[in-house]
Amino acid sequence: MATLALFDTDKQALPDVPAEAVEHGEVFTRRWVVELILDLLGYTSDKDLSELKVVEPACGAGAFLGVIASRISASCRAHGRPITDAVSAVQAFDLLARNVAGSRGLVEQQLHDEGWERHDARKVASSWVTQGDYLLQADSEHRADFVVGNPPYIRLEDVPDDRMDAYRDACSTMGGRADIYVGFYEVALRSLQPGGRLGFICADRWMRNQYGRKLRQLVTKQFSMDLALVMHDVDAFQDQVAAYPAITIISKKAQGGAVAADTTRAFGESEARKFLAWYEADDRKPVATKAFQAAPLPHWFPGEDSWPAASPARLAVLEDLSERFRLLEDMTTGTRVGIGIATGADKVFITDDAELVEQDRLLPMAMVRDTTSGSINWNGSYLVNPWNSQGELVDLAGYPMLSAYFRQHSGVLRKRYVAVKQPDRWYKTIDKVDHRLTTRPKLLFPDMKLTIHPVLDEGALYPHHNLYFIVSDVWDMRVLGGLLLSKVAEAFVEAYAVKMRGGTLRFQAQYLRKIRVPDPESIAAEDRSALADAFDKRDVKAATEAALRVYGLTELPN
Repeated sequence: MATLALFDTDKQALPDVPAEAVEHGEVFTRRWVVELILDLLGYTSDKDLSELKVVEPACGAGAFLGVIASRISASCRAHGRPITDAVSAVQAFDLLARNVAGSRGLVEQQLHDEGWERHDARKVASSWVTQGDYLLQADSEHRADFVVGNPPYIRLEDVPDDRMDAYRDACSTMGGRADIYVGFYEVALRSLQPGGRLGFICADRWMRNQYGRKLRQLVTKQFSMDLALVMHDVDAFQDQVAAYPAITIISKKAQGGAVAADTTRAFGESEARKFLAWYEADDRKPVATKAFQAAPLPHWFPGEDSWPAASPARLAVLEDLSERFRLLEDMTTGTRVGIGIATGADKVFITDDAELVEQDRLLPMAMVRDTTSGSINWNGSYLVNPWNSQGELVDLAGYPMLSAYFRQHSGVLRKRYVAVKQPDRWYKTIDKVDHRLTTRPKLLFPDMKLTIHPVLDEGALYPHHNLYFIVSDVWDMRVLGGLLLSKVAEAFVEAYAVKMRGGTLRFQAQYLRKIRVPDPESIAAEDRSALADAFDKRDVKAATEAALRVYGLTELPN
């Protein structure tokens, strides 16, 4: 039986699992799940499986091996081969001697029960299963047409130091606080022959978390992401674990069409057969049942920053929009996404006192509180500004009030990292002021909000670092504001952004940059007017209706 998780999300050892198994992360996969994965891979007995190589990186007590043995047995019968022709058709690894012995015994008995001679069955079983660490095998040992299984889910920092160092040396994708299953993906993918396929059931956190970035990069550049079947609520294992599992099918070929699918608690053996029939159909259309939703995509999402999370139907729409429309940040329209100024000492650099220093050293600032209503309601905050219009620090000798104020707070200012690095520039803010930004019309976005919240500054204020901004050389900012107020734009952010407690979204630059928009010149005059009017009235429904027309959509799936 295959392995999955060492700890649950609270980092407690799993109940009712032997200590030795917990140490190596054993939780066992149900047979119907194994059957589904092998079917999705196309590892079926109508093929001459004795001529193909399947690898199982962490076989445990043999959940995958038992099914593989049965399929190879049927394949040998169908192709008139002795079972010994398949002596090199499987390569399975496990760290524990008792698992190796148990898996060999299971395979031997399975083959014997299916009519093969005991000594041949024993020979095959002994050849198939090896005690060893899959991640530390020489590359020459890793050559596969298929890699299948349920790799261990163990935080890298929970592995002994010497083994952790060896893993990091062997697997370049295992950076930071990775789980070791990332390494299993990497080694398995590297081992695939051209056209080879990987099928894992494993935690899907790597698709979005920072520690999975290098693995996403590897997949994007060299492989085809064929299927992501999310199974978070499915009873896929013999023990209850909080592991956020998904079945992923990845091929060693250029990226082609892909499928995004999600399941409910109702997804079981019979529903898995229905999903398989849908998946294998030539004319797949989006489908939604009480047990699963699925949608075909023209290809998987490019890039490695993060892969989106949404319902399959919504992912299909987002992928379609990504195919047909340009990114929001675009040189041809001069549209740019940025963040307001970070000072390193807001209590010193931000003031409400309009008489504090010389007037030309006070720069009116937009703060989050100024945007709450949906239009700018400036509360009178200023940046005590040490930068001139050329982007250079001013000479304090020319500004006696500014000089006295900064020297009054020099103890705080000089302790900052930016000042320690450049002690002669101790009164600088972390970021420079770009004075051109103040007078430009710009859309402002609070960092954290339940819904997307663009607010127009006509060109009077400089944004604080808790605000993100959008400027453009071409867009009418009210029209763009209407598009970005819509649920279509919000869907992009929601799919990529980190959700905080209570459903709050982070509207950071990297997520805003994921939004796709049409060419401004392609928007019909009546739609431009409708978007601008909806923005002025903060009418999300009207903005969404106009945006759907502009994007050529009839609806936005949930």
